[in-house]
Amino acid sequence: MRILWISLGLVALALGLAGLVLPFLPTTPFMILAAACFAKSSPRLHDWLVGHSVFGPAIRDWRQYRAINRRAKRLAITAMAGAFAISLALGLGWPVLAAQAVVLTIMGTWIWTRPEGPGQR
Repeated sequence: MRILWISLGLVALALGLAGLVLPFLPTTPFMILAAACFAKSSPRLHDWLVGHSVFGPAIRDWRQYRAINRRAKRLAITAMAGAFAISLALGLGWPVLAAQAVVLTIMGTWIWTRPEGPGQR
């Protein structure tokens, strides 16, 4: 089971790292998933990820407060709007656009309504 959790954690970590350069692939959710997988399999990888200067704060905010900081919320909503704009520019059919609009609206609302964590009120 340990190998499975490490493998899932490494896949999530790779997807999160890809999200740093691919504007419409989210980084933070994959890093949170990687930390959860590593918590079940590798204390060394877990501690490294949670203590990381870039990824650690978002993971800790989510774990402690179920919070997403304001900057991350803005970036996520902007990326969602950008993805929808690209779909419009590509001339995708209305069923695809409607489904995308519904999903993005639900997810955007969920992200926007999460707490922002300590010191951001």
